[in-house]
Amino acid sequence: MICFNCGCRLTEKDFCTGCGVDVKKYKKIIHSSNRFYNDGLEKASVRDLSGAIVSLRQCLKLNKNNIDARNLLGLIYFERGEVVAALSEWVISKNIRSEKNIADDYINMIQNNPGRLDTFNQTIKKYNLALNYCHQDSLDLAVIQLKKVISMNPRFVQARQLLALLYINSEDWEKAKKELDKALRIDANNTTTLRYLKEVENMLPSEEDKSKKRKDVIVYQSGNDTVIQPVSKKEHIGLQTLVNIVIGVLIGVGISWYLIVPAKIKGVQSSVDQKYKIVSEQLDAKTVLVDELTAKVNDLTAEKENLSNTLNNAEGKNVALEAYTNLIEATIMYINESADNNAIAEELELIPEEYIQNDASESFKKLYDKLITEVGETVAKSCYDAGYEAFRTEDYDTAITNLERAFKYDPSNGEALYNLGNSYNKKGDTKKAVEIYEKVIELFPDSEKAKKAANYIKEIKGE
Repeated sequence: MICFNCGCRLTEKDFCTGCGVDVKKYKKIIHSSNRFYNDGLEKASVRDLSGAIVSLRQCLKLNKNNIDARNLLGLIYFERGEVVAALSEWVISKNIRSEKNIADDYINMIQNNPGRLDTFNQTIKKYNLALNYCHQDSLDLAVIQLKKVISMNPRFVQARQLLALLYINSEDWEKAKKELDKALRIDANNTTTLRYLKEVENMLPSEEDKSKKRKDVIVYQSGNDTVIQPVSKKEHIGLQTLVNIVIGVLIGVGISWYLIVPAKIKGVQSSVDQKYKIVSEQLDAKTVLVDELTAKVNDLTAEKENLSNTLNNAEGKNVALEAYTNLIEATIMYINESADNNAIAEELELIPEEYIQNDASESFKKLYDKLITEVGETVAKSCYDAGYEAFRTEDYDTAITNLERAFKYDPSNGEALYNLGNSYNKKGDTKKAVEIYEKVIELFPDSEKAKKAANYIKEIKGE
């Protein structure tokens, strides 16, 4: 265990031998955090993932720098199909310890496989679409989407729970139980799954009821069909049975003489009725088939529209994921003070301007603007100094790069803009130089820089 004050390794004493600070309470906190981690590890080993998540979150409340706990929590989220939550934990872990951290492998496993990443994006989109269908009371469409989600990500526990809930709503208890049993095999002690399963088992017939129903029948398989046949009791054939048979035969022979013609008529009529029944069944079957094909066409049309939207938005999803990753890393660097402001600014500059302007959420923009404001002054000054020094040494490409960044982070710095124009002019790009000089005149009209810029414009144009 390392001292939080000086980094010295602690002994069994209640104070640090390096700096003398009292570490008694600190040791208790770290030991408690480790106990929660061990508890989470034990629960995860028996697939009690929900209980493991609770223990690991408590562990991280006590010690946010517990790398093993964060990585394990990410793995549990991934096992439950919650990929975004898993990535968040691994990114935080990576920024706490950038070297020799297995979180790098976990992140690369997802981000370096475009097909797998696209599958996860599609899974999340379809799950959200299913939720929207539920809110719109389009439960059949929600079931279709959830089946697709599960086929793409069979370990998505929340999707299985929602599908089971829809089956419960339609009173399809057997299918609901099947989904809940699969969810339990992934997360053995999930409270929501257990609560749903209890309701389903209360509605299903008990084994005793099933055995009562089967007591008087014989059930066996004939090919793919299940045959249910009543149990017949053997009776002893005696004299009375023989007499009854003889009497029955005599009566049957006598009646047949009087009923032969009506029987023929009845036979013909029965044949006609049978043919009519066959034709009616064929018509009903065709009607059902037409309805099914119509429903399938509608489903395929909706799926085609979804796929078209997916193809249009796939690139945007990848951009959004990378943008959030960059923003999270920049934020953690700022909070932990693990890098200077220039490094934070470089991380923020990886986020495309087009995404910030058109697609970013309000919370994303607020956090981005906050970080830009915090690091802007320092970055602007260092970039201006570097750019001006490069201009003096005639390294104009470096000067242009740094002076553009300086003016971007501090639009009030007229010197940066003026020297940027001078750099383009010295480099020979007179068109760009005139554009920058005109901007100096527009933004700083009464300054000495504006007068000099106007003179340079006349000189360039040969006036």
